[in-house]
Amino acid sequence: MRRRMATHGKKAAKVGRRRSLKVAGIFAGVGGLELGLSRAGHVTKLLVENDRAARAVLGERFEGVRLHGNVTTLSRLPARTELLAAGFPCQDLSQVGQLAGLKGEKSSLVFEILRLLRRRRVPWVLLENVPFMLYASRGRALRLITGELEDLGYHWAYRTIDSRAFGLPQRRERVFILASLENDPRDVLLAEDAASVSFPRRATGVACGFYWTEGNRGLGWAVDCVPPLKGGSGIGIPSAPGILLPDGSLITPDIRDAERLQGFPSRWTLPATKVGERHRWRLVGNAVSVPVAEWIGRRLGKPGEYDPEGDERLRRGDTLPRAAWCMGEGVHRSGASAWPARRQPRALLDFLLHSGKPLSLKAAVGLQKRLRASSLHVPRERESALRNHIDRLSREDAKARLAA
Repeated sequence: MRRRMATHGKKAAKVGRRRSLKVAGIFAGVGGLELGLSRAGHVTKLLVENDRAARAVLGERFEGVRLHGNVTTLSRLPARTELLAAGFPCQDLSQVGQLAGLKGEKSSLVFEILRLLRRRRVPWVLLENVPFMLYASRGRALRLITGELEDLGYHWAYRTIDSRAFGLPQRRERVFILASLENDPRDVLLAEDAASVSFPRRATGVACGFYWTEGNRGLGWAVDCVPPLKGGSGIGIPSAPGILLPDGSLITPDIRDAERLQGFPSRWTLPATKVGERHRWRLVGNAVSVPVAEWIGRRLGKPGEYDPEGDERLRRGDTLPRAAWCMGEGVHRSGASAWPARRQPRALLDFLLHSGKPLSLKAAVGLQKRLRASSLHVPRERESALRNHIDRLSREDAKARLAA
């Protein structure tokens, strides 16, 4: 039987204005959620992360914060924890992963979060994952998680949020689930909305991002921004996106610009090189965008007031919407967009501070072969740029061989 939740008729007390919450970060990665929350005035007391390279970053960037290495051996949350924050592993929920859902070895670790909450419920819970969880098996993973939160007495709301809303030229949508025992999570997560910024549709005169590791079914093509940074390719190889510059050259961005595309300071993941340089791209790709976490943190300290008028209750079997909430009286669809803020992203070409590396000949040839074997429609200018890039690198490689 589900625990009785606070009544919807009488508004639960709001979080104190600009109150500083004590945070436990589970599956912390390199601390995107926690850095954003700290910028909003909250204090991280515990970080849990099992990846060695990520722990090297956390140990240096969150000096003095207790660091635990394995969530399965954590018996309970610290006594005065007020917010549990977790970007739980998404590999089994993403489109590039195994699509195993919560039965997958990695994504099933979310049950460790629920185990900790059963032992010690905390006032607030913030979870982050990929939007594919809304659609895989008709949203079974999200329904299961929110159902468990309801069993524990939580109200909850979730919202798909695009990092571009905070001025980052990265087309990155993620689902954020916020749950509370006493307060109204809608006032934090759903109360603020803004019209989306219009983006150029034509690639003329702007830099465009794509994934050179794809080409069979798609490219992740993004005009004047990069597609979502990711931890690795479909076979687990860490991979930077490609960028087609206005002059027709193809590059991969510098890792320092990738960190900035996630809202981190440049060189944030440098401590990971103690374990190995190759880890940095994976860590950045798996991270939570810092400005999104900061916005949520500021709304926790200063909530708005959500107006649910017009929100309809979902019927059994309905597809999950991009934003929804439950206050104990069924799940309701929210009209909140992926744009809680409206900060015009900088042009990708202007955003990049460091010279990228030319896309390697091997990578370019591999992409070209996959595109030719696929049924994808590739605009002429992109196909031409790829062909010219390969021709140029082939000539340079031939000259280098002759000189040797």
